[in-house]
Amino acid sequence: MRTEQEMMDLILGIAKDDDRIRAVYINGSRANLNAPKDVYQDYDIVFVVTETGSFLADKSWILKFGNPLIVQEPDWNDNVTHWFGDDFHDSTRRYAWLMLFDDGNRIDLGIELIEETLIGFKEDPLTIILIDKDGLLPAIPPPSDKIYHIKPPNEDIFHACCNEFWWCLNNVAKGAARDELPYTKGMYDHYVRDMLNLMIEWYIGVQTDFSVSAGKMGKYFKRYLPPELYTQYTATFSGSDSNDVWTSVYMMCDLFHILAKAVAAHFGFSYRHEEENGIRKYLKMVRDYVL
Repeated sequence: MRTEQEMMDLILGIAKDDDRIRAVYINGSRANLNAPKDVYQDYDIVFVVTETGSFLADKSWILKFGNPLIVQEPDWNDNVTHWFGDDFHDSTRRYAWLMLFDDGNRIDLGIELIEETLIGFKEDPLTIILIDKDGLLPAIPPPSDKIYHIKPPNEDIFHACCNEFWWCLNNVAKGAARDELPYTKGMYDHYVRDMLNLMIEWYIGVQTDFSVSAGKMGKYFKRYLPPELYTQYTATFSGSDSNDVWTSVYMMCDLFHILAKAVAAHFGFSYRHEEENGIRKYLKMVRDYVL
């Protein structure tokens, strides 16, 4: 695998030798001093260019970065599928390639006009300017992940989270009773787990004075949860067997109870036991009927 220095020398060398590329900046985890460093980190790179047309007319230029195992062009995909909305992506202004190479390195490379850069440049605080040939880019503060730190809830949001968690479990129970695995797992691993993950973030925030980020999709939970709670959390990931599903549901209920009670106590919020007691009674009714 090429080293970080080799990759950065390659990326910056390509930019310096191409007159169409006027500036380069990096963002993402490699711009975040608090992100764990390892060989799996992407290189999130943006080239500020004079135009995009020539880069798109002959896309073979990306082979300068190495031999790709697979490439994704998310803007092309979006325009074809409209999976993420009906807006048409204007490739004359910006475009991106996500490239995974045969040595394991990955570059997420964007090209964009300076006008696009100036619109969104200051919105991402995890940005480091690498090249600015013409002094086009504005001065920015040192990179910081503070904007991604866990935010404390107010009592209404706390109650909404608890209500959503307990309410959606009735759908999980019905799906399990009907042996409708896709629906059961979809409800459990999306709607219910989303609320559990949110409560975990608040719990971590309480323990750290809301000074850290839990990472995308909770990837840093293991760093910040006590080992016994993280072990309990891992047990909420079930297999496809019906008994496994029910076991994980009860494990998730117990974990949510512990976390929510701790968060409520910290902020002086009330905890609505009647919601938990009601859904636990329903879960027992459904499982006993099935069995």
